[in-house]
Amino acid sequence: MLLIRFFGGKGGVGKTTLAAAFAVRQARRGVRTLVVSTDPAHSLGDVLGESLSDEPRSVGESLLAAEISGERQASNRVAEVLEDARHAVPREVLPAVERHLRRAVDSPGTVESALLDRLTDLVERTGRDWDLLVVDSAPTGHMLRLLSLPALLTPWIEGLAHNRKQARDVDRFADGLLGEVGPQNDPLLERLQNRRRRLEALQSRLREDARVHLVLVPERLPLAETERAADQLAEAGVSLGAVLVNRVASGDESGVLARRRTQERAVLARVRERFGGEETGVLTVPLLPGELTGVADLAEASGWLQSLDPPGPREA
Repeated sequence: MLLIRFFGGKGGVGKTTLAAAFAVRQARRGVRTLVVSTDPAHSLGDVLGESLSDEPRSVGESLLAAEISGERQASNRVAEVLEDARHAVPREVLPAVERHLRRAVDSPGTVESALLDRLTDLVERTGRDWDLLVVDSAPTGHMLRLLSLPALLTPWIEGLAHNRKQARDVDRFADGLLGEVGPQNDPLLERLQNRRRRLEALQSRLREDARVHLVLVPERLPLAETERAADQLAEAGVSLGAVLVNRVASGDESGVLARRRTQERAVLARVRERFGGEETGVLTVPLLPGELTGVADLAEASGWLQSLDPPGPREA
């Protein structure tokens, strides 16, 4: 059973609505489901009609939801590192270290790294606290960056841990020459080694248990972005699930709508040519009436996502 599903794509194509509808459908099938947004411009709570925070909360039977704040996670992470630093660096340099760490909250990459740590935590709990994790991702570029971070960060952390271990060995050698016995544990080194192990485990889970459903509307620009994203996902070793073409119009309109249908047919033909293989497939979702907000509306719309169903509790 695939335990992790990402819904990603260009901004404004409806990936939040489809992620929420898929999560509602699975919960109604009896699959304990957590749907979580990693998009800084959260709209998952609006779609579900619920007020959400970083911590998963129940929004229906077998359904949990959360919106992760990367900034808040970064602040929490810096606070943890600062606490370790108080035990690992000389007292006289601690104020400078503290200033540096607090400025790091606003540095490029810090929020992404903290967001990845939070996602790692949720992935580790998948299969225990809930059966299925559904991720409403930020627009394509942010999602791809997040999914590639484990591979990018692991060797960097290995280097930091190696340098820290060498420094500790020198300190212990000096203490031995002076006849002193320093502290044997190193919280900073232990945290680095633990993070490396967690990143390696996350990489393995993403390769084995995750699928990414790319969402687009039948227009040329979203199609071009979807094709690029599929190539980059393959390079990152993350498997592509069914591609979802959302808001497909129907009917025999004339004038502007008829030209729109001609454009849609051309895009759909290209999508099926590129993604119509057995391992991925293409799923079309029609242009549906209404705003599709709240669990009831989402449940009604989720019937279009039936082919994405993983085995339910009775089928597994």
